[in-house]
Parts: sequence; structure tokens; C-alpha cells
Amino acid sequence: MRRGAVANDFTYSSYLWLVDLDDMPHLPGPLRVLAGFTPADHFTGTDVSIRAGLEDFLADHGIYLHGGGRVLMLTSARVFGYVFNPLTVYWCRDSDDRPICVVAEVHNTYGGRHAYLLFPDKEGRADVAKDFYVSPFLPIEGGAYRMRVPEPDEQLSLAIRLDLPGAPPFVASVHGVRRAATGRELLRMAGRHPLAPLAVAARIRRQGIALFLRGLPVVPRTKDLTKTGGN
Repeated sequence: MRRGAVANDFTYSSYLWLVDLDDMPHLPGPLRVLAGFTPADHFTGTDVSIRAGLEDFLADHGIYLHGGGRVLMLTSARVFGYVFNPLTVYWCRDSDDRPICVVAEVHNTYGGRHAYLLFPDKEGRADVAKDFYVSPFLPIEGGAYRMRVPEPDEQLSLAIRLDLPGAPPFVASVHGVRRAATGRELLRMAGRHPLAPLAVAARIRRQGIALFLRGLPVVPRTKDLTKTGGN
């Protein structure tokens, strides 16, 4: 939801995966094209596993998952070899199953990615400065995110609010209901939302074109504003 001189809001449905990084889905051969999870799609893209990429990122910030604490990841999977993940969230726990931190990994439509380290309160709320170029209509400088990222149970409810000086907030949210990832359910979701990651990317670009045609000015993007696997 965007407010201001050029207001805009939209809602669409899709599906995401909530997986344990130590117990990743193993789908039968014919269904593998509908759900792929590869380390190349996360963090630096060079690690041997998604968990290794996460642990390298955390180690750079002095955080270690001693004893192999549980990590839940909310993400989009590759479908027929294509993936686009605007947001991947990792809920990290220690070996005693106590929450340590949350990592929010953001991807933009320019091929860049950046991870934010969060320490949410008991309500799942955390604030962090914006330092990654996402929307071509929003600046980096002076921006701050207020995120609500409680670990999901049977319900998923996330929200991100971007505050910019002298401007109304920009708000995005994700809501969902947990379903068991059976082969039958995956086929049903794929039937309802064919090529889901491609559809998400297409919707984002379509909204951007519409805003540009309505006169919303573009904030120039420089090489320094797009980070790959940033800290």
C-alpha cells in the first residue's frame, strides 16, 4: 500500500514454503520441477547449502548457531527452473530451542540481494535502517523499516513498513494458512498458481510500469546501491 501524490495498493494470492533447513523437502521425481531449493538462490550463492550460507552470514555478525539450532525458512521455491524471492525469512534458534535472531533476505528485480539481521521483541517486531535498493521509486537514504516477523504457527502474518522523511509510510504484508506439503497439495497449488515465482515478478514489474505512467518519479540506481549477498 502506497500513499502520497500517487497512491496505489494491490493484493494477490500465491503460495510459499516453510521448511526446516535440516529437513528439506525430498519430492518424488516428477514433482521436483515444481519445488527446487538451491544455495545459489540465497546469500552469496556460493555455499554448499542454504544453511551454510546463513551460518556464514551470521558468523560475519558474531552469531553462531552452536549445536546446530533449528532454522525455519519461509521462501519461494524454484518452479521449472525459475525463482524470484522478494523476501525470504529465516527464524533461527539455538540448541536449546531458544530464539536467537531473524534474518530477512531481500531480492530486487535487478538481480541484487541483501540480508538484514533482526532481533525482534516478544511480539516479533524489529526496526532496521534501509540500505538496499528495492523499488525504483523509493530512496535508500534516510529510510527505516519497521518489521513484524513473528514465527508462524498455523497462521502466517508478516508486515513491513518503510518510513521515509517527510513522506507517508509504504506498507507491505503477507498472510497465509499452513497446509501440509503433500504431493496432492503441491499439485493443487501449482494448478491454482502456475509458474508462481514468474507471476510474482511479472506483477511487480506491471505495478512499476503503471506507477511510472502515472508520473511517479524514478530514483536513480547506482552500482553501489545494489549488493549481492550483502551484510
